[in-house]
Amino acid sequence: MAVGRSPFQGVSNVLRFNWHFYVVAAIGIMISLLSTQYLIKDWIWIPLAAAGLILLSTLVSLFVTYYIYDLSTLYEFTWLDGTVTNSKIKILNINAGFDETSQILASKFKDSELHICDFYDSKNHTEISIKRARKVYPPHPNTLEVKTNSLPYPDGAFNVVCVSFAAHEIRNLEERIRFFQELARVTSQEGKIIVTEHLRDTYNFLAYTIGFLHFYSKKTWMSIFKSAKLNLIQERKITPFVSTFILASNGTTS
Repeated sequence: MAVGRSPFQGVSNVLRFNWHFYVVAAIGIMISLLSTQYLIKDWIWIPLAAAGLILLSTLVSLFVTYYIYDLSTLYEFTWLDGTVTNSKIKILNINAGFDETSQILASKFKDSELHICDFYDSKNHTEISIKRARKVYPPHPNTLEVKTNSLPYPDGAFNVVCVSFAAHEIRNLEERIRFFQELARVTSQEGKIIVTEHLRDTYNFLAYTIGFLHFYSKKTWMSIFKSAKLNLIQERKITPFVSTFILASNGTTS
């Protein structure tokens, strides 16, 4: 288990911050079951099947969430073991209003200089789950609030830049590309940019049904990386549901 994380923290956070989805699911199940009283016997199977599908998809999403965020080695950042060879480095960790990783990085790289940025903007980033998360988990005391299109650091300032489950919150395409251009700018020529995201793919559809539309496809991410002149060094999967892209800026390919 990663430092600072308790058992069931991941799945409990999802329930706490996205409870409205589960309320809707519960209402859907109740309406389906109640409707059986008004149908003839030959048609009762339809609302029963609907209730069963809603229940099954809800349970599957919760189990997958538990598997990803509580059972897997996702938060152990094992991909950094082979990517980062020097513990005395400058790291930039960027979040979108909810920071679960800075404490882990600080513990993993005790001799490094860690900078933390939060690009959350209540006007542009309207996800209700993030607003709830911010009330429960205040930002790290050393967090700097930034704009996605202007990071307050000089060119090539960092050896490693980490963006975990945050970049997809930038819903505007041009803003997202500009953000990655900024990441490329502040990363050293030999540095790496580590981006971890769910993808809009078959695995996440099976896990989250229409919820997978909140994510972006690998093709979309590759297009964004190309627009920002970033090269994909490697894609790693700790689970089938999450991809970590290891990128290099300035034409670096190794």
